[in-house]
Parts: sequence; C-alpha cells; structure tokens
Amino acid sequence: MKEKVILAYSGGLDTTAIIPWLKENFDYEVVCVCIDCGQAEELDGLEERAKSCGAEKLYILDVTDEFCDEYVVPCVQANAIYENKYLLGTSMARPLIAKKLVEIARKENATAICHGATGKGNDQIRFELGIKALAPDIKIIAAWRNEKWQFDSRESEIEYCRAHGINLPFSVDSSYSRDRNLWHISHEGLELEDPANEPNYDHLLVLGVTPEKAPEEGEYVTMTFEKGVPASVNGKKMKVSDIIRELNKLGGKHGIGIVDIVENRVVGMKSRGVYETPGGTILMEAHQQLEELILDRETTTAKKDMGRLMADIVYEGKWFTPLREAVQAFIESTQQYVTGEVKFKLYKGNIIKAGTTSPYSLYNESIASFTTGDLYDHHDAEGFINLFGLASKVRAMKMQEVNKK
Repeated sequence: MKEKVILAYSGGLDTTAIIPWLKENFDYEVVCVCIDCGQAEELDGLEERAKSCGAEKLYILDVTDEFCDEYVVPCVQANAIYENKYLLGTSMARPLIAKKLVEIARKENATAICHGATGKGNDQIRFELGIKALAPDIKIIAAWRNEKWQFDSRESEIEYCRAHGINLPFSVDSSYSRDRNLWHISHEGLELEDPANEPNYDHLLVLGVTPEKAPEEGEYVTMTFEKGVPASVNGKKMKVSDIIRELNKLGGKHGIGIVDIVENRVVGMKSRGVYETPGGTILMEAHQQLEELILDRETTTAKKDMGRLMADIVYEGKWFTPLREAVQAFIESTQQYVTGEVKFKLYKGNIIKAGTTSPYSLYNESIASFTTGDLYDHHDAEGFINLFGLASKVRAMKMQEVNKK
C-alpha cells in the first residue's frame, strides 16, 4: 500500500501542478484538502479538477464559522493590525488551515503534508509552524523548496500540466496572485510589483469600488457588541460570519477598506500588495469606537501594546504557542464590559462617527463638561500639576545651578 500525502489544495495553478508532481516524484497516494474560509465561487469545480489531475479524493471543509468565531474575533478584540495597515486576512486563516490539514492527515493515516507556498513568502512559515506545533511526527513537503521542483514560472507549470493531459482554466498572463477568504482578498503581482506604479483599481478590485466611484450619499449603520463580540447590524442579530458578509457588502459599496501597502515579510524582504477588507475595516473601527468609552487609560495603553504583539504573533505564524494564549487571555479579560451600540456613517472610503452608547461607559458628562460640577474642582488640578511636574522642575533647578558655575 502506498503512503499517503495530504495536499493543501486551493485549485490554483501551483497546487494543481503539485498533484502529478507528487505522484511522479514520491509515488504517494495524494489526498487533497481544501479548507473553505469563505472563498465563495473560488471553490467551483474543485473536485473534478483535483481528481482529473490524479488525486485519490478531495475533502472540502467549510470552516467559515470557526474561522470567524475563533480566529477573527480575537484579532478584532485585540485590534491586531500589522504595521498599522494590514488587517491580517491571510495570516489569521493559516493556523486554522494547518489544524485541519493535521486532522485529515490523522484520519487518513498520512505520513506527510504538502503545501504549495513559495520559498519567498510568509505562508510557508505559517503552515509549517502550525503543523510542527500540532503534529511534530508528520513530514512536511514544501514543493517550492524541494530539489525535485523544477518549475520557475507559471509558463513552465502550465506546460508540465499540459504534458500530463491536464486541461487548465488558467492563462499565463492573467491575473494577480490573490488570496481570498471571508475577511479579505489580497492582490500581488502585475503592476503592483513596482512600487512606482499606481494600482489599476478598475482591473484589480473584487469586493468593492474606489471611494471616487462610491455613492454621492452616505449611509448610516448601527452595530452592537456583547462583551467585545459583534452581535447585530442595523438592528438584526446575526452570527459573526453573517455580520462580516453584511459589512462586506456595505463597505464594498462605499469604498471602505482598500489598502496599498509595502510590508516587511518575516523572511526579510519587502513586498507590495493591495488588500480589500471592507467589512473587517468597519468592524475594527466600530469595536475601537466602543472601547473608547469603556476602557480606562492604563488598560487602553497596555492593550495597544498587546494588540501590536498579537499582530506580530499572528503574522509570524505563532498561533499555536503559549504566548498567543497568554496575550489572548489578557485581551479577553478587557472585553468583559465592551457592550453597547455604535453608529457611524459610511461615505466615500470614510467611516464617520455618529454616536456611541454603552451601559458601561466611563464617560461622565458632569465631569467632562466645561461647566463646573460636583465631582471635579478646577482648583484640584494645581496640586496635581505640582506633583506631576515635580521631577521636571527639580531637574530644571539643578541645571540652572550647574550653568551658573
């Protein structure tokens, strides 16, 4: 009986070419696994394609709700944004994909897991750290780093497939390198490879339009959260995945969440990409608006540091680590009272505040008002400033003394 290998299968050119390559070079029985994190129509025709290329079977696992509830929500609660721009759409999905690959590998008694991530990117790190953390005994085959992988371009992969009688729905020229799930879609390649080029948004965008093409009238939206978890949109209670779907429609319509970024990859190089995250951008902003009312100053400061750390952990593929668990535990402890309603207006790429309420708001109008109230005496500030600035005053006095000598 042949040994089995689990192939992380997207149905794209790379993973399609890998099926015959694995059979030819390793004599494996290939079991393809496609993890559905909300890729929508990208899954059409996958089973027929995989089997026609030589796969013994194909698993398609819908993990969209698990992705949203257990991976997206913790990152939203943490406000985890890599390098202040990237909302971690690809990064958040990779540990879940690794987890499911391991589960199928155990079910099929497979000895190896193969992925098609390139040797230049972040995904090879994310997949392999996840697999190592969950199944250190399973062999990992990284096709692009394997000495038997002889392809160096899309053209060479297409020619290889044709030589093996595989008809492909791909063209050589064709399109950007994309990754899509419910949270976002990323675009790399073509004109984006030169940072001097402006993105061809008319050709590029999938989830929405540019702010210039958005409606001339804004649209009001209300959201509620319960303990930091999104609960409803415009008065309709929904599960998290459906909330993201609804916000994607609204955000795409109004040109929200388009980011052009040159980021620092884990492997050391810079890469340029355009990310569309319409619903995620709205969700992140709404959550932050609510937290502004509820978290105290010190907790807010500490949480910002933890959010940056969480973003690095997720970006670097370190989800299955004690550090991520500890950081997430801290974040979750801050969410106990993050409950309330957020109202905002979407208008040509902007999310404009329109009112926030919470039963746990720390905002006290009688204190914050310019009118003197019972809880705050302006004169109290004098003693506070004297003590708060004492170190600065003592140093200034000493410097005056030294300069006179």
